[in-house]
Amino acid sequence: MNKVVLVTGAGRGIGAATAKLLAKQGYRVCVNYRTKADSAQQVVADIKAQGGKAFAFAADVSQESAVLELFQAIHEQYGTVTHLVNNAGILFTQSTFAGLSVERFNKVLITNVTSCFLCCREAIKQMPNGGAIVNVSSAASRIGAPGEYIDYAASKGAMDSLTKGLSLELAERNIRVNAVRPGFIDTDMHADGGEPNRVQRLSPQIPLKRGGTATEVANSIAWLLSDEASYVTGTFIDIAGGK
Repeated sequence: MNKVVLVTGAGRGIGAATAKLLAKQGYRVCVNYRTKADSAQQVVADIKAQGGKAFAFAADVSQESAVLELFQAIHEQYGTVTHLVNNAGILFTQSTFAGLSVERFNKVLITNVTSCFLCCREAIKQMPNGGAIVNVSSAASRIGAPGEYIDYAASKGAMDSLTKGLSLELAERNIRVNAVRPGFIDTDMHADGGEPNRVQRLSPQIPLKRGGTATEVANSIAWLLSDEASYVTGTFIDIAGGK
């Protein structure tokens, strides 16, 4: 089987680690990014240096026209998309709920949820004989992120619902839909929230007493995409050190 995977938001962090790992496992990888062209091209260069196949494509996956262009580019480059990792997402500066603006709330929902909807919709059009989707949710969907990121948590809760519903709708087509829920992972996203050392601050509260790595999340994503997880759908893997 010619395995072709789209990883959204793959220019850094969990997305980049996932793209590199999947390339090592024989996938042809589309490294999607929105603005950070240099980092996305570096991910592609790293993959090719290891003998893998990848190309980068800029697209704001919260916009329908951009998603259609993205899938057309993948089809021209590698053929039918067989696997999808919805990882694109944004996080704004920590805020109480009362401090959230409607513009911020809507931006988070559109970026994190609409992008997942659009990419899932286009991917399943190309998966007539099975396939696999992994949505990158967050432990915030369970915890709620009070005083920090309730908008982000709400968007990930919506992603969880989408994951469950879509998994049931597509089961008879042998398209598996699962999600990972990372928490307290050492990535640049915490800097976006205004606290680069957030994981270090919270580590004493985590049962495993440390933050996780992007590679640890990527390993779970790769397993859910693989044939080793062929009887797994509608499932959530929490990667949060026991929190």
